[in-house]
Amino acid sequence: MRAVSLSRSRLAVAAAFLIQGFVFISLTTRLPDFSDLWSLSEVELSLLLLGLVLLAGVGTLLAERLAPQVGSAALLRASLVAMAAVVPIAVLAPSVAVFYAAVAAYGVVLGIVDAVVNMQAVALEHRYDRPILPSFHGSWTLGGLVASALTLATAHVALDWVALLAVVPLAAVAAPYLAHERSGAPEVDSAVPWRPILLVGAALVLFYMVDTAAFTWGPTYLDRAVDAPSDLVALATFPYLLASGLVRLAGDGLVRRHGPVLVLRVGALVACLGLAVVVFAPSWPVAVLGFLVMGAGVAVVAPLSFSAAARIAGGELDPAQRRARVDAVIARFNQFNYVGALLGAVMTGLVGAGSLRVGFAVPMVLVLGLLPLAKAFRP
Repeated sequence: MRAVSLSRSRLAVAAAFLIQGFVFISLTTRLPDFSDLWSLSEVELSLLLLGLVLLAGVGTLLAERLAPQVGSAALLRASLVAMAAVVPIAVLAPSVAVFYAAVAAYGVVLGIVDAVVNMQAVALEHRYDRPILPSFHGSWTLGGLVASALTLATAHVALDWVALLAVVPLAAVAAPYLAHERSGAPEVDSAVPWRPILLVGAALVLFYMVDTAAFTWGPTYLDRAVDAPSDLVALATFPYLLASGLVRLAGDGLVRRHGPVLVLRVGALVACLGLAVVVFAPSWPVAVLGFLVMGAGVAVVAPLSFSAAARIAGGELDPAQRRARVDAVIARFNQFNYVGALLGAVMTGLVGAGSLRVGFAVPMVLVLGLLPLAKAFRP
């Protein structure tokens, strides 16, 4: 592929990551509003998040089946259109039943998009032959930052206007994604070394456990645990994303310079420190600082995980066969995303039903599991 086409595809995939982050964070930073609108308790909200996570896993399985047939680019375009359709239904739902149904549909779409954007990203990283996954995930974070800032700026505006988010996914439908390479080879075979992939997947679980706890329970934590002003609860998400985005944008160079093992181990210690600040925060500004430190610590775990899984799975195959196998493995690997999301969103809420401080203590301890797992990322 020519360098110009490769650059255009890289920009297109970065835009898809950005849009996914923008829509997801736009919705999660308004969870307290949806909770108030439909009078949801912490347990009911946890069950809603559980359903979202499980259906996102279903979406990832669908992506594994469909991507080899139609290509990840076509599947991404169709999923962006579906996202544009379900988001306004969730926001403008006339009843709680319609709201639940729309959130369920969004969960499936979320899983498909998560899988196919990472398929595109690892294929591009293989073409570039150098680390570029952190900057792709940095684009996701940039989208989340914009969404979080928008939530802060419109805290007093009626929730209905969020339905306008539907136009954002449509902006990337016609983008020049990396073309599908057809191959007669099986997508996944016995030659895939699953054991090292599972170790890398365990690290991805730990990351999403922390990440989803911050997104889904951070605003509620500021609202209920440390009495932050209601129009500032999105500050749980904004500094987390700001620190995460800066580290991810610098992550390509950090990994080339210091290697993934050292970067991950230092990050795990920083994340544990940030979570400790959140758990023991005496006031909401201190808790906000904790979310900032936490975001910097775990920033590059996800991109390095997908990159490592693709490298391990690819082997020495011709490009078309390699991409077919890696696409299928990445779709399965993305399931670790939702295991971590399940722990982060549901366990934090259920364990912290009496006190969210206790809920956030769970990821504070478990994130240290990245220390021994980091060696699985060694090239």
